[in-house]
Amino acid sequence: MKIAVVGTGYVGLVTGTCLAETGNQVICVDINEEKVKMMKAGRIPIYEPGLDILFNRNIGENRLQFTSDLAEAIADAKIIFLALPTPPGGDGSADLSYVLGAAKDIAKLIKEYKVIVTKSTVPVGTADKVTKVLKDNTDVEFAVVSNPEFLREGVAVDDFMKPDRVVVGTTDERARKLMGELYGPYVRQGNPIIFMDERSSELTKYAANSFLATKISFMNEIANLCEMVGADVDMVRRGIGSDERIGKRFLFSGIGYGGSCFPKDVQALAKSAEENKYDFKILNAVMDVNYIQKKVLVQKVKAYYKGDLKGKKFAMWGLAFKPETDDIREAPALYIIEELLKEGASVIAFDPEAMPNVKKLVGDKISYSVNRYEALEDADALLVVTEWPVFRTPDFEFMKEKLKAPVIFDGRNLYDLDRMKEGGFYYNSIGRKVIK
Repeated sequence: MKIAVVGTGYVGLVTGTCLAETGNQVICVDINEEKVKMMKAGRIPIYEPGLDILFNRNIGENRLQFTSDLAEAIADAKIIFLALPTPPGGDGSADLSYVLGAAKDIAKLIKEYKVIVTKSTVPVGTADKVTKVLKDNTDVEFAVVSNPEFLREGVAVDDFMKPDRVVVGTTDERARKLMGELYGPYVRQGNPIIFMDERSSELTKYAANSFLATKISFMNEIANLCEMVGADVDMVRRGIGSDERIGKRFLFSGIGYGGSCFPKDVQALAKSAEENKYDFKILNAVMDVNYIQKKVLVQKVKAYYKGDLKGKKFAMWGLAFKPETDDIREAPALYIIEELLKEGASVIAFDPEAMPNVKKLVGDKISYSVNRYEALEDADALLVVTEWPVFRTPDFEFMKEKLKAPVIFDGRNLYDLDRMKEGGFYYNSIGRKVIK
């Protein structure tokens, strides 16, 4: 099948590449000509494990192409995916200008029936708005479909190729048939393609991300209570995670969620509720808890140094909002850096992938290390911020030699408490007892 993907950000590039992998002919279009040149040359503008293999294979076999010409991209395509940014506006609502602008441009170019698919995360009612824009600008038949993505950064290729489910929102029978044919190869093991109306599909995406964000904030509240009552959040997590009604995933406490999805989607759903005169109390609490939790590590640091961080040097392991990505959008590290600098401290950071993105944003306000151990040189303490695998089993004795003092503040609970005690560390983590 011939497919066009409009937008080559994280979702668009993964979608286009994975659709090509099952034999479809895919053209990805982007207005950024330098980016298009880069991709044509076989260079990927994002970091996502495993994507490079599929990307280069499908370029080599001429199933994956790139262009900055929208007319060229959609001319022969049966299905056109819109994978465009929907950034939050000042009031928290999703900005649909890119999506609606692309819909208008497409309407003026199509000459036969097309299926236009919103792959971007969009508020309830967006399919109706896209439909209106298309109808206002063309007499050609078309269908608008909502097909939200459920890709986790770091495992997005697996998520696309072997999805738990595929959600398709459409009331158009021709579109339903085409979408079923397109996704058939990805659900051969029996996972469902769930067809529903467009509005239910749009809300499903927001509901899923908001529920997961709620689980994270709930566990962070439990962790904070654990510290007050002398309980261990790891034990609590195991105790409730074994209940199949709750499940084991998204129960790890830490320093808050970040990334491109959860913060934006929770905010957008709360705003949508507000616009419909509904006070979504749980979501407002989730956002409040997450904002506070991103700074909890700094509070621990300040308490240890009795409020005086001036002149202190802190090593930071991890900058990305999660491991296996270079994404720093809403990353807790950024909040922590800002707070430490305000207090007169300095920061030297190491992250396997995200340092170039942080340099673009923060510049020389902090220092950057070529490896994890160099960052520790003469640092007063280490802050563990992202749970990269490389941080899980370090040489603790070597760390003690590098650090001014054996002090670790762990925002991801990577290390065993007994091991920290035996090693002679001061170790302060989330929701567990402090090792002194």
